[in-house]
Amino acid sequence: MNLAKHSEITENLKTLSKSMDLPENHLKHLSKHNNRLTDFSIDDCGIFFDFSRQRVNGEILSSLIELANEMGVKEKFQSMVAGDRINFSEKRAALHTAVRSSKSVYLDDLNIKPEMDQVKKEIRVFSEDVRNGKIKGTTGKNITNIVVVGIGGSTLGTQYVFNALEGLGNNPINTCFLSSVDIENFRAIQNKIDAEQTIWIIISKSFSTVETLSNENLVKLFLIDNNLDPAKHIVTITSKGSPGNCRNDILKSFPMFDFIGGRFSVTSAVGGVPISIGLGFSVYEEILKGAELMDLHAENKEPEENLPLIAALINIWNNHYLNYNAIGIIPYATPLLKLIFHLQQLMMESNGKSFDVNENKLLNRSGMIVFGDQGTNAQHSFFQLAHQGQAFPIEFIGVVKPYHEEHQKLYKGVTNHQELWANMISQAKTLAEGNDSKDKNRYFEGNRPSSTILIESLSPLNIGKLLSFYEAKTVYEAFLININPFDQFGVELGKENANDIRSEIEKRNNDISIKPEKSDEITEFYLNALFSGKI
Repeated sequence: MNLAKHSEITENLKTLSKSMDLPENHLKHLSKHNNRLTDFSIDDCGIFFDFSRQRVNGEILSSLIELANEMGVKEKFQSMVAGDRINFSEKRAALHTAVRSSKSVYLDDLNIKPEMDQVKKEIRVFSEDVRNGKIKGTTGKNITNIVVVGIGGSTLGTQYVFNALEGLGNNPINTCFLSSVDIENFRAIQNKIDAEQTIWIIISKSFSTVETLSNENLVKLFLIDNNLDPAKHIVTITSKGSPGNCRNDILKSFPMFDFIGGRFSVTSAVGGVPISIGLGFSVYEEILKGAELMDLHAENKEPEENLPLIAALINIWNNHYLNYNAIGIIPYATPLLKLIFHLQQLMMESNGKSFDVNENKLLNRSGMIVFGDQGTNAQHSFFQLAHQGQAFPIEFIGVVKPYHEEHQKLYKGVTNHQELWANMISQAKTLAEGNDSKDKNRYFEGNRPSSTILIESLSPLNIGKLLSFYEAKTVYEAFLININPFDQFGVELGKENANDIRSEIEKRNNDISIKPEKSDEITEFYLNALFSGKI
């Protein structure tokens, strides 16, 4: 990177950002320009991305693309896909794309695809054996339930997939997720399943995540209390050689690879095993195919036509130059609700950093606050703020064809799905254009940016594309500001402090009279409340 050139581009972008406050650059005017939609949208790879209601013009877009070229982000992305150790702080590759690649992938001159293909074969055989009744529980009954036990990246992306594809109608295996260490989460699942017909899938890379291990202990006690053999009901997904891998008390273990981070692991065994059991291996294969199509697009398309790269540039523009610090993700499709929670981790855990890859303090904030809700619900909660309070960019997500249209054919007026779209279109339009009301209580200033992402249907193929789109967008955004999106040391300190407090609780459980040495005044107050049952 040429520092002088980079500085020149960023200073130009700062100047251009000030020009966007001029009245003639209000979105109510920009959105009316001839060919606005054509010039500020991309239709490729089964995704239509409309950023015509973003506060950008041709000069700004050209400068942002110039920034991307100067930062060499496409070359970095290609380096990531090729297996270079781009996770600098942990000296690892970041090869989540390799799982769905149909080509050979090399890590330190070793082709890792045969091993990945072998894992995929094991997933197919195991999942089909469960679904067709070949694998049974302790009492000989068929498996009708699976419970995915994990936290963060071990469950969030997979939950998105299950929620998005629940309308497929080919799901004979009931699937639940146990992520919280709160006992109420376990109790709720316990009441929904038949213990004799349930497989528990324990997911942890190191098998040292305290929350997951606590829940595994609950699972074992539950099985033993029901006179069931854990070796007939527990599956692990973990690193080779971890405490969860080399065991005799489990039904099967699938490997996790250290070059695939948790929040990027949906298409690996982490998501592949539960998806293949719960929805069918063919569904998993279609997700992989969709993700690979978007991977290839992200890797090879020129910046002007590159969906995730343009989306990342828009995020950087909004965050660093227009000073928005949050983004709303609003799917106008109920099955995509869980995508929001997955993206909160993917985007904020990846890009919430303070230093760049050279350990220089960042001059601009890194990452945006991510939140959202399903479309019409959001309109009746926080959209008051979006329209008349503090502004923030929004990404609307629309699905052209819903799962179930049969009953809607009876309508002679506006169908439910059409009503949904009317609301999505009107919200983006109103945010951009506002109104000229003289009544200040009813005045909308407008000029509030949004993008709209459209997919044709909630097919496994499109769900895979959407997954990869957001992964690539997140990575490109990190490369644009020269940070490492693949580590997450920000979650570690809280865990370390929890270990100290956990030790204090254990001492009190053994002897209530003992006052642990490490207690500070505030911690002491809360521990007293815990043990006394009152404040």
